Amino acid sequence: MTNLSDLLGDLSDRLLGSQPDPPAALVVVTAALALAVVAARPVWRLARNGITIAHEGGHALVAVLVGRRLSGIRLHSDTSGLTVSRGKPTGLGMILTLMAGYPAPALLGLGGAWLLVTGRITLLLWASLALLLAMLLMIRNFYGLLSVLVAGGALFVVSWYAQPEVQAAFAYAFVWFLLLGAVRPVGELQRLRWRRGARDSDADQLARLTWLPGLFWVGFFGLVNLAALAYAVTLLLGPALAELTGG
Repeated sequence: MTNLSDLLGDLSDRLLGSQPDPPAALVVVTAALALAVVAARPVWRLARNGITIAHEGGHALVAVLVGRRLSGIRLHSDTSGLTVSRGKPTGLGMILTLMAGYPAPALLGLGGAWLLVTGRITLLLWASLALLLAMLLMIRNFYGLLSVLVAGGALFVVSWYAQPEVQAAFAYAFVWFLLLGAVRPVGELQRLRWRRGARDSDADQLARLTWLPGLFWVGFFGLVNLAALAYAVTLLLGPALAELTGG
């Protein structure tokens, strides 16, 4: 019993305890690295799977919270995804479920930024791993299963085996990627809509449910994601740049 109590105490300290602030240069370098990944098309095509995981996870989480029955999640090799839930096809619950996808990566990134500011790097990594494990139970295709397992495996290895400096670098790069990577898909969505190739997109489904035009919803997604990014910059990048410049 004593050993179990000690183990739980150590685990609690590890999860809830705060880690030292990383060097300011690390914050800036990881932000630049994440921006390069999002901007470079060949790398983005692969990395975008991470944003799709967060996007579909946002749909799934809100569907459960509003009382819909979650049937499953599919992730595809073209970085698209599909979350299927059962319930009333109209109404507030369905609207909130559709609204949740595009803002989900940015809001997760903003939550991660807050954890980083408070020094809870381990908690960020383990909470992310827990969300992936919960999502894994609802995956309904092989590519989706592989994608979530790879992402979860990377998080587990870093959170369990890596040195604190490596954990900090990974956590900051991860958060920056969520924040920056949330913005680009909104622009991609609107380009598809211009070409009349996304009639079943979240924005167009919301337009049919709310009578607000699809462009309104694209703008809404973009504003939420840019606002989350801007706030995260003030939390993370502003103090780092001030430290580096002696301001």
